[in-house]
Amino acid sequence: MARHSTARQPSIGSGDPLAAAARGAVPRGRERGVAGLDRVIHERVRLGIISALAVNDTLTFGDLKTLLEITDGNLSVHARKLEEAEYVACVKSFDGRVPKTRYRITAAGRRALDRYLNHMEAIIRATRGR
Repeated sequence: MARHSTARQPSIGSGDPLAAAARGAVPRGRERGVAGLDRVIHERVRLGIISALAVNDTLTFGDLKTLLEITDGNLSVHARKLEEAEYVACVKSFDGRVPKTRYRITAAGRRALDRYLNHMEAIIRATRGR
């Protein structure tokens, strides 16, 4: 029979640089991953998409596909996840008979990316002992 410890689990103290990053790292209702990171952004392809959109006004589906070197299906799935989180906006149109899909980062997406980067910087500082 397994024994359950009554000892307190270690926690991040208020003086710890991770504490500030961990508090509010992800809006209420969002998924959290390792160390409280926003799991929507933390995935490699989604981080690539949102980072590319942070430095460009808009990018087309084709631009993102080429930049990230991923398949249509992979890009579609990850872009949709970012749309569902309201981190990116998608506008579909036609150029003649050719469909054009353009993406842009939203204000919520920019805030989420900023929180994510601040959190990662706090983890790096804590790991390096600064």
